[in-house]
Amino acid sequence: MSLFIVIPVTLFCYKTLTNKLCQNWNNWIMSDLPVLIQGGMGAGVSDWRLARAVSQLGHLGVVSGTALDQILARRLQDGDPGGYMRHALAEFPVRAMAERILQEYFIPGGKRSGASYKTVAMHSLDAHAKGSPRELQELCVVANFVEVVLAREGHKNSVGINYLEKLQIPHLPSLYGAMLAGVDYVLMGAGIPLKIPGVLDKLAQHEPASYDLYVTGAQPGDNNTITFTPREFMATDGFSETDLPPLIRPKFLAIIASNTLATTMVKKANGKVDGFVIEGPRAGGHNAPPRGKMALNAVGEPVYGERDLVDLEKIRELGLPFWLAGEYGHPERVRAALAAGATGVQVGTAFAFCEESGLRQDYKQALLERAIAGQAEVFTDPLASPTGFPFKVAQLEGTLSELAVCAARPRICDLGFLREAYRTPDGKVDYRCPGEPITTYLSKGGKPESTVGRKCLCNGLLANIGHAQVRCGKHVEAGLITSGDDLKTIPQFLAAGQHSYRAADVVARLLGTADSVS
Repeated sequence: MSLFIVIPVTLFCYKTLTNKLCQNWNNWIMSDLPVLIQGGMGAGVSDWRLARAVSQLGHLGVVSGTALDQILARRLQDGDPGGYMRHALAEFPVRAMAERILQEYFIPGGKRSGASYKTVAMHSLDAHAKGSPRELQELCVVANFVEVVLAREGHKNSVGINYLEKLQIPHLPSLYGAMLAGVDYVLMGAGIPLKIPGVLDKLAQHEPASYDLYVTGAQPGDNNTITFTPREFMATDGFSETDLPPLIRPKFLAIIASNTLATTMVKKANGKVDGFVIEGPRAGGHNAPPRGKMALNAVGEPVYGERDLVDLEKIRELGLPFWLAGEYGHPERVRAALAAGATGVQVGTAFAFCEESGLRQDYKQALLERAIAGQAEVFTDPLASPTGFPFKVAQLEGTLSELAVCAARPRICDLGFLREAYRTPDGKVDYRCPGEPITTYLSKGGKPESTVGRKCLCNGLLANIGHAQVRCGKHVEAGLITSGDDLKTIPQFLAAGQHSYRAADVVARLLGTADSVS
């Protein structure tokens, strides 16, 4: 989520700016907090390779926690090139659980060309277990464990994981899996994650944790609570409770877009909030909608105004570290953030197009070449996301950014991460998505206007990383690439005559050559 942020750097005279930078630099030396946070982008764009590369440089590498269950299943069905998934699975503490996942999904040599990926169940609130089926919970635990274990290998620096609050049902097993692997930071936005700090406290002690699912039309007295009991979950297959020493409770950073949300998190969260990432609307992915009535500019993008400004003075008064995000992939913007009192910055787009990111190579290279030619375009689409939030879409032929490609895709909802839970007339919980077949959506009480312009983010994001679903042996899902407005400036990281760059080049450019590696 994002809102516009204004830093009044012009109010600082040169001497004041210099003094503040020196003061902040002294604070950084005495602190273990990162100056650079690599954004947790997309589904699998911020993968373990990228997070590891950034963390090895001494900054905070972050893996995306979105759809890791689906991603692990598809990596295994592709034959697990390099054997990385099997290597990490061998470290999972409950061996039988890891073996069940291997048996279910691993295909030696990979699935045949043109074959569909095996379908993984969609997350749902079961009336008895109050959570997704056990098999899906196991997949969430193990997939998050695998991603973090791989990101942490080869160094002793911190690693984080990023989740979207709106994707509520997988939260508990996913967090537990990441914590089993020793994740150091949990970052969460796209909602108001008031209950996550307390969940982290519980899971660190392997205690039962719960999370209330938001259900449209819920009535007083409805029980829509998701529960997860780690000891019952792990004490199987010969693994006893005595094998569960306490886990390290990761630091929690809330990704916010307003002063109100920051204050709410500090006052009402059920556990410790360790800091904030404050995103502006130039960041990729979902942006917070403008406050007040939606207005669009001449090309159809949301217009942000005075009500959307974040008051950094009020943020500073809360006394917690904060990082600024949304078009901060420039050395001068890093300096401006530090001068304004930020601990550092979160940068996504610059890392999304480096060699180590999980973005498909053909998409990555095509957009990089467009940026070099000065032709890169990012459209803030007010309609694309089933959530109703504005969504940044990089414009590229052959992807869902083209109307013709969207029109040719049948409406199918078979991943369901962005489905809306709602209460049926008979009091049950069901799910709907404005990207599913329109007649199906309307039969569930959805509004016709909610279907206009909607795109399948779930399938598009998996296609972005080379795991596109194949249907009927011929139709291949197209990607839907998200990027921040900084896409047009990524050539700044290229050396003369080069057409690719590495994470180390981003760090070197933003913070100076002392942070670069050969």
